[in-house]
Amino acid sequence: MKILIAGASGLVGTDLIPFLTAQTHTVKTITRQKDSVNADTFFWDPEHEQVNLADLEGFDAIINLSGDNLASGRWTDEKKSAILQSRLKSTRTLARAIKQLKSPPQIFLNASAIGYYGDCGDSWVDEKSPNGKGFLADVCRQWEAAAQEAERPETRVVTLRTGVVFSPKGGALAKMSTPFKLGLGGIIGTGNQWVSWVAIDELLSIIHHILATKDIAGPVNAVSPKPVSNREMTKTIGKVLGRWTIFSMPATIAKLVFGQEMAEETLLSSTRVRPAVLQNTNYQFLFPDLEAALHHMLGK
Repeated sequence: MKILIAGASGLVGTDLIPFLTAQTHTVKTITRQKDSVNADTFFWDPEHEQVNLADLEGFDAIINLSGDNLASGRWTDEKKSAILQSRLKSTRTLARAIKQLKSPPQIFLNASAIGYYGDCGDSWVDEKSPNGKGFLADVCRQWEAAAQEAERPETRVVTLRTGVVFSPKGGALAKMSTPFKLGLGGIIGTGNQWVSWVAIDELLSIIHHILATKDIAGPVNAVSPKPVSNREMTKTIGKVLGRWTIFSMPATIAKLVFGQEMAEETLLSSTRVRPAVLQNTNYQFLFPDLEAALHHMLGK
């Protein structure tokens, strides 16, 4: 396949390019940096919703991973606006461009997140479950609606509802590893909240499965079939790293450190997600168990 990726410099994109290339696909990217433009990288300006239609012609797949980092600062009004608008503008730019192409892609794969479901307590949710409440749920709803603007007879639209991505190169696992190595890792809040996660290598494999499976359209939960509680996640990371997990962070402290809204919707929220679409299309999970996934990623 000939594949175009937006947001290629992020945690997922940097691993996705070599992965797809190794699968014999041709991969090109689009960037906001004019000085990075070359034969394999095109320029676009999602802030002003501008992209050269000619650069998008003839691709079999367009993948959009763009979006401001959720965890790169407290959720001030300015930060929340950046989180939402960065997703809406990039998605809308590509979706509306796809509608105008003479040779549109077979698939438009757009990032989303399991934040779509909000705080679900102990209840299981899957792709047919309703949109939840809260800032992240509203962001995901608008994000996915923007992606659907690309739908046309030739193009299926897939919104990838990704769980917590574990990678040794960054993201949640990298941020948690340092306090754990110092013996300061511990449960957050009650520790009973469900964490739906996915290993980076699994996520790459899931994306490849979606690209190859023409029956898949709409939302897809990109998570392991075995979510864990925050308590279980903490104990498992500690076990793999060989560190104690005796410390904890009460909910009140989490809210004080990160801000109430951010803490409630990321650290304290409970989302128990079932990857029903993947299971129904016979996807074979590489790392369904957290401990095995951590051993693989951390080489321990």
